[in-house]
Amino acid sequence: MARESESGLPIEPVYGPEALGDDWDPAEKLGEPGTYPFTRGVYPSMYTGRPWTMRQYAGFGTAVESNARYKQLIANGTMGLSVAFDLPTQMGHDSDAPIASGEVGKVGVAIDSIDDMRILFGGIPLDKVSTSMTINAPGALLLLLYQLVGEEQGVAADQLTGTIQNDVLKEYIARGTYIFPPKPSLRLIADIFKYCKAEIPKWNTISISGYHMAEAGASPAQEIAFTLADGIEYVRTAVAAGMDVDAFAPRLSFFFVSRTTILEEVAKFRAARRIWAKVMREEFGAKNPKSLMLRFHTQTAGVQLTAQQPEVNLVRVAVQGLAAVLGGTQSLHTNSFDEAIALPTDKSARLALRTQQVLAYETDVTATVDPFAGSYVVEKMTDDVEAAALDLMARVEDLGGAVSAIEHGFQKNEIERSAYRIAQETDSGERVVVGVNRFQLEEEEPYEPLRVDPAIEAQQAERLAKLRAERDQRAVDAALAALRDAARGDANVLYPMKDALKARATVGEVCDALREVWGTYVPTDAF
Repeated sequence: MARESESGLPIEPVYGPEALGDDWDPAEKLGEPGTYPFTRGVYPSMYTGRPWTMRQYAGFGTAVESNARYKQLIANGTMGLSVAFDLPTQMGHDSDAPIASGEVGKVGVAIDSIDDMRILFGGIPLDKVSTSMTINAPGALLLLLYQLVGEEQGVAADQLTGTIQNDVLKEYIARGTYIFPPKPSLRLIADIFKYCKAEIPKWNTISISGYHMAEAGASPAQEIAFTLADGIEYVRTAVAAGMDVDAFAPRLSFFFVSRTTILEEVAKFRAARRIWAKVMREEFGAKNPKSLMLRFHTQTAGVQLTAQQPEVNLVRVAVQGLAAVLGGTQSLHTNSFDEAIALPTDKSARLALRTQQVLAYETDVTATVDPFAGSYVVEKMTDDVEAAALDLMARVEDLGGAVSAIEHGFQKNEIERSAYRIAQETDSGERVVVGVNRFQLEEEEPYEPLRVDPAIEAQQAERLAKLRAERDQRAVDAALAALRDAARGDANVLYPMKDALKARATVGEVCDALREVWGTYVPTDAF
């Protein structure tokens, strides 16, 4: 009897060559590693030369605490930093704003100004580390603060490497940390593309994210369909703004989840590469092979971690990490086993990194490229996931593209249906979750989580009061006025934004200046 995949597609007990059909052409479907359509990976040698970049997502409390964690991670062998920001920072509010009360430093580090950013990266050479920042609506601000800190270290902007997530469309779909309406948000993203091409050429200007859709309940097919549809919208926006596709497309990157269902996850990653290569070549006429490559970061599935028997999460994360590696990820974050309870402790964060190091150095999965190539089941599942994703992407196009589909509530509605199905299957026991609906313990073992000091909020407020008392307020006011003028016109807003931040304007003040001109997004009820 056939089972169903996470995307609702059939999985047969046995596969043979007949599953692929007589017309299945390996040259068309696979190619060679590092060549179109990139099914087998974006680089010819993949991990046989060196492993993927091992990033660990971290950030909590104050910049001082997060800086200490980053230094520990680097000492333990992390190759790249990945910064988590608290909710007020993600929403463009200062720590002393009334709306920020109770959230300062809770799910990431609080960054209010250049002063905080300077502390966050103190003693960390920005010309030697690659930094990814999970920041979206205020992504331009955090990138500019990073550039300013680099300049203070004597690091030229063209030596900075890293990524800002900067994917606001998925915020309207699944996550909710948006600020501005879609049109000015897309304009800001186009300005970032142009700015980085001119000023920070090695920076990845956007990480188009399916991870958060998956965490909200999207199936693998939905995850890649809606993510790639958002990617198409960003490319169209940049082209409409006068940019040549090959001038910015090589700096696009993506961000996906990796679940415990290894076979479908491998198929998902391979299908996503194939779809993106075809879209970039056929719709946008990209000529540079790098424009056709879907390069992506992966994070293991936080939504699959459980507070019950949390040590079991070590096994889940190892399986999820293996799926990402077999699927050809360019960088990987492995979640800590205690993340379903609280912020990771030093020990659990180190164990998460060690999981990646075991995969890279103690297994043989790095010895050959795309180990599953030619597997009847994986090739059939790749074709099936690709077909399901293309069908969903066509429905988005029928509604007028990603933004119009968002306004119709299409993606959100589809994801909610998928999430409801998962919840029903878990509640009924049809979907087994070890330690939750089967194999439970009568009494859970006690666990002492890491907790954020509530005094951080008052400390940040004191720092902001000191900053406002010390800075040249006339310079700040003039810079913010110039930013408003740029936002009203068509000039690139990042240049006056950088001037304002350098003058010690706060994140909240800069975002408020843009709110005055562009307004804020108010979601409409879907269907």
